[in-house]
Amino acid sequence: MLKQWTYVEVEQIYQQAMTELVFQAQSIHRQHFNNHEIEPCVLLSIKTGACPEDCKYCSQSGHYKTALEKEKLLDKEAILNKAREAKESGAKRFCMGAAWRSPPEKEMENLQDIIKSVKALGLETCVTLGMLNANQAKQLKDAGLDYYNHNLDTSKAHYPKVITTRTYQDRIDTLNHVANAGLKTCCGGILGLGETKEDRINFLLELSQLDKLPESIPINNLIRIAGTPLGDAKVIDNIEIVRVIATARIMFPQAMIRLSAGRKNMSDEMHAMCFMAGANSIFLGDKLLTAENAGDNRDQLLMAKLGLSLETA
Repeated sequence: MLKQWTYVEVEQIYQQAMTELVFQAQSIHRQHFNNHEIEPCVLLSIKTGACPEDCKYCSQSGHYKTALEKEKLLDKEAILNKAREAKESGAKRFCMGAAWRSPPEKEMENLQDIIKSVKALGLETCVTLGMLNANQAKQLKDAGLDYYNHNLDTSKAHYPKVITTRTYQDRIDTLNHVANAGLKTCCGGILGLGETKEDRINFLLELSQLDKLPESIPINNLIRIAGTPLGDAKVIDNIEIVRVIATARIMFPQAMIRLSAGRKNMSDEMHAMCFMAGANSIFLGDKLLTAENAGDNRDQLLMAKLGLSLETA
């Protein structure tokens, strides 16, 4: 039977002494994962910009003037070339993101073909395409898709301050369609959106209350994009990020916890703390969708320094 967390229980975990919090998280982590392995993934933007949503953190929103140049959906061969490069770099999973409110019906057949072709390379597949209806979720499952990413982003209470063009319930509905189709769920959030500690605790609590627990939880550190409303947001304290990761590991012992956006400016020491707290996946490459990422050379050096290994596909 799944644990039914309460706010008080999550708060007690989150607020305890850092040494005890990280010790508990690492102890649980070792029960379910090899503590020396970090799963490598690659994320590619397959359709960039001109999104009708108004997410205040996003360079791809059509509501804001950023330096981003919009691009149409990439053709299949261009995507497959990137997927082959990802596999050669050691990636286990190839993730594809498209800046849509929801995938156009006219593109569904093409998307299914792309997923099948990436799967044929021997890679796990994940896509994030916006909101889905039940039939679209089934079509993606039939194509062999492994994971669908659709983040809650933040707490339900803070959400309207960040996004107004779709509701929190819209996100829940898509996650339910994904679960009902038999797809694995990748669902996490972004830290540094102006949220409070209480919002961060509630975000984790709300993740635990989904009808189907996520198998993958990306934790993103906001990349502040000039031209977006959150372009000058206050930088979140690193210790808060570690607390979120450690609490997530305790609450979701079998989930992959992905240290996602914002790693480029993280120190080696901060990376080490996140891995000690239970993060066990990163995205490789110099770019994460449209933002700068840490880069393969740095990651290889970091893994060597920490005595960790990037799990191969």
